[in-house]
Amino acid sequence: MNATNPSQEKTQPQEAIRVSWKSVLGGELLVRLMRRQTGMIILVVLFIILYIDNRYSSQQEMIEIDRLKKELTDIKYDALTVSSELTERSRQSRIEEYISAEGTPLETATTPPYLIKDTDK
Repeated sequence: MNATNPSQEKTQPQEAIRVSWKSVLGGELLVRLMRRQTGMIILVVLFIILYIDNRYSSQQEMIEIDRLKKELTDIKYDALTVSSELTERSRQSRIEEYISAEGTPLETATTPPYLIKDTDK
């Protein structure tokens, strides 16, 4: 009687992998490996796509950060220029020159201001 043990059937592979030059060159070996590892290949491809997308997004953000830094520097210089022009125009000597050029009878006071107190209280 030729009875087979069920535990021995589980240990044997379902299809025997025969490696020969014909199976390697013909692509049969590669097809068998691809069929077994389809889930892993899909997962690896998904991770590669996510990696490329993440890198592209971070590069775009770095470009935007550099552009904003340059714009901020330009705005700071413009603000400094405007501030210095305002300081120059608001000096007392410049204001006196402007008033005298307009021909108004205003002059700079020679006596200091003083406080007038109310004596009724």
